[in-house]
Amino acid sequence: MLLRSLAFNILFYANLVLWLAFAVLPCLLLPERALWAVAKSWARSALWLQRVVAGTRFEVRGLENIPSGGLIVAAKHQSFWETFTLVTLFDNPVFILKRELTRIPVFGWALGKLRMIPVDRGGRARALADVTRRAKVELGERGRQLIIFPEGTRRPPGAPPAYKFGVAHLYHELGVPCLPVGLNSGLYWPRRHVLRRPGTIVIDIRPPIMPGLDKVAFQQQLQDAIEESSDRLLAQGRAELAARGIDPLAGS
Repeated sequence: MLLRSLAFNILFYANLVLWLAFAVLPCLLLPERALWAVAKSWARSALWLQRVVAGTRFEVRGLENIPSGGLIVAAKHQSFWETFTLVTLFDNPVFILKRELTRIPVFGWALGKLRMIPVDRGGRARALADVTRRAKVELGERGRQLIIFPEGTRRPPGAPPAYKFGVAHLYHELGVPCLPVGLNSGLYWPRRHVLRRPGTIVIDIRPPIMPGLDKVAFQQQLQDAIEESSDRLLAQGRAELAARGIDPLAGS
């Protein structure tokens, strides 16, 4: 498993560099939709490599729960894996990300072309106001899907929830549905570790939370939906790994 993991990691980053050089860079001169097609094709190529080299598949449940138009996609965050996999499931996604990322040559230029929402983490109140203003344009006028990780950072599988209040603010201000998403990716792509375990990662898209709740009620409903789903998937994933004779705690 370690050798397959190392091979996958090398191929994953080599594949990324090749796509940046030979597909993303030329597409900077083309319309935004062409660049999105390239980004999603790269993500699918990475998922193919993961399946073929590391033996890790993925399954998506609840696609019928995705409404049309602008919405917030609030997902559990256990791994780097979901940051690129989720973009393949939505028509025109948008992320909130650190402004520093937009300064990286080629990659940062692509983020700007795709109209991602940069945030300056230094000034919190002003940054939140800027993000809200941009999000209203992208979701309200352009009907995009804002992918957000409510805990703000990757959490180990099974760690106590640590949800930030920013998602409740956006839900209240934007007036669009919010889609809770549970997953168990951290079992198969552990954070800060080279291991890539074989098995099946599951993304579980729960029914949307419609606009109209107050912030406290929304926050609780969102957390309950994501945590219940993720805990259930973690139990299934640990059972799958145990059946394969793999320790689901090593590297987590």
